[in-house]
Order: sequence, then C-alpha cells, then structure tokens
Amino acid sequence: MIALLTGRVESLEAGSCIVDVGGVGYLVQASTRTLSALPGPPALARVLIETVVREDAILLYGFAESAEREWFRLLTTVQGVGAKVALSILSALAPRDLIGAIASADRASLTRVPGVGPKLAIRLLTELREKAGAMPSGGATMAVGLPSGGVSGDALSALGNLGYRRMEAQPVVDRVLERLGAAASLDAVIRESLRELAR
Repeated sequence: MIALLTGRVESLEAGSCIVDVGGVGYLVQASTRTLSALPGPPALARVLIETVVREDAILLYGFAESAEREWFRLLTTVQGVGAKVALSILSALAPRDLIGAIASADRASLTRVPGVGPKLAIRLLTELREKAGAMPSGGATMAVGLPSGGVSGDALSALGNLGYRRMEAQPVVDRVLERLGAAASLDAVIRESLRELAR
C-alpha cells in the first residue's frame, strides 16, 4: 500500500493533482485544503497518502497533514460517507472546525457541505460525537474529560483543547456567560462561544 509520495508536482486540478515520482505520475485526489497547500508545478512536494483498493480501481487520496488523513479514515467509516463526500467535508471544514461542529452539534455547518443532507449530518453528529475527542485537530486534540473549574473554566479548557488561545477565548466566554446568565449549561456556553469565535 502506498502511504507517502515525494516527488514533483506535475499538475494541479480541481479535486486532484499528479505527483511525478521517478518518472511515474500518480493521480492523487485531495481536498481543496491540501491542494492549496501544495506548491505549484514543477516544485517538489511530500504528500501523505491513503490507498483505497476497489474491484475496478486503485485510488490514491492525498493529505497535507496527518490530522486530515485521520479524519478522512474516520469519516469514511460512517454509512453514506464515501471518499468523495469525506473530501468534500474536509474541503469545507478543517479538522479543528470539524471537531468544533461535532462538539457543538452544529448541523448547519455540515449541511452546507455539498453532498451532506440533513439525515447524513445527523448521522455524522451521532456516530462521531464519542470518537471526535480522540481525533487530532491539526495541532491539538479535543479533551474527552474536562477539568473542573466552574462553567467558565471548563469552557476555556474545552476551547483550549480545540486550539483556541486563552487570550482570544476568555473575552468571548465572558460575553456569552453575561448574555446567557450564571445558570447557563456548559454545552450552551461552548456552543455559543464557538459560534462567536468562528465569525
């Protein structure tokens, strides 16, 4: 199985690229995020690969970072999510944003992705809610268990685990708590804070 390609970028197209390794051109399908991270032809590039073997083809999917490849593998375990839809999701949402959408049950973010309807969005949120905590976010992982420290402290800890710096998260959490009141649930505070931070 091919796990990595290092070679010259021969061409970049919508949804794919060709990587020339020792005179052999490999067609690699990738998200727009990965394709935009690749240098223009004829520069050298290193692409992480997920090889998918089917009866009629051997397909290569490329990733600029391991977090995106791990998410691709997880997404394709969900019924109704093939490689094309998984790449579409990863084109629209970076791993960190995907963790945030799942943590806050943000169905709207998922249904904006081409190929993801309301039923599939619900299935993604349901099936991935438990698994998302162990997934890489491209720099940090979401905490499964949150340390205690009041709703504010727990929300800041959760946002920190999603990759947000305390400096940017603190004022947002304070505003959300002021708006929702002291009795606000942790889930509500995190969800509203993520909405504000995403703007």
